[in-house]
Amino acid sequence: MAEFQFQQVDVFSSEPTKGNPVAVVVGADALTTEQMAAFANWTNLSETTFLLRSTTPDADYKVRIFTPQTELPFAGHPTLGSCHAWLATGGQPRGDTIIQECGLGLVPVRSQNGCLAFAAPTLQRSGSVEPFLLRRVADGLKISFSSIRAAAWTDNGPGWLSIMLGSRKEVLALEPDYAALSDLSIGVIGPWDTLQDGKQAQFEVRAFAMSCGVNEDPVTGSLNAGLAQWLIGSGLAPEHYIASQGTRLGRAGRVHVDQEDGKIWIGGVTNTLVTGVLRL
Repeated sequence: MAEFQFQQVDVFSSEPTKGNPVAVVVGADALTTEQMAAFANWTNLSETTFLLRSTTPDADYKVRIFTPQTELPFAGHPTLGSCHAWLATGGQPRGDTIIQECGLGLVPVRSQNGCLAFAAPTLQRSGSVEPFLLRRVADGLKISFSSIRAAAWTDNGPGWLSIMLGSRKEVLALEPDYAALSDLSIGVIGPWDTLQDGKQAQFEVRAFAMSCGVNEDPVTGSLNAGLAQWLIGSGLAPEHYIASQGTRLGRAGRVHVDQEDGKIWIGGVTNTLVTGVLRL
């Protein structure tokens, strides 16, 4: 039986327990894929990650990301939580920007103003959604087809298909038929009304990741990255905004989106809430 450093990191909220937790196993090179998958299934968090030595001189470390059911090439809040744990356990970046290696390739991560932020990776699939599929999404979300203001593929690994509704209220009212959409991962976004909702954020987001084994993810970096690329690129969102997520789950997620020099950065506050030793 081997021992490994372990952290559980809360991501995308300055309030403890109000973000999205990720379990991080540090120095996990000795673990097999089967052991990683079994531990991720046991934690039953939306994602569990394993920090490894990089396999390329261009990266500072490598991460493998597992849901309770499958391995992902990339995910957002696990990227920030894993980087937080790597730094907290003595990781030293080689340059001003930390470079993470994952299944999707190399992902830059930076620290700024008390937050970590990753550069949104290139979308694996973008563009319009087939009308028959969009109608199926509307039926599964129990909304009228006409209430969908815009839609696009925003897939950067988990398979995201995203739609925009007319308001935060519409987003929060959704009661999906998860079984009817079990093979899909759907992101939903709607604008805040400054008079009714306040000014703490500009958009409300929900992430229904059934195809990854998670009905609703509390706060989702990969989805927000894809949403930002779609919405900013099509003029539906400004270059700088804050997205709220997790409200229906009792969370207070805040995702900071910034486009700078052609790159979109997805950031938020990260805090370690649990440290310990894993024995496997």
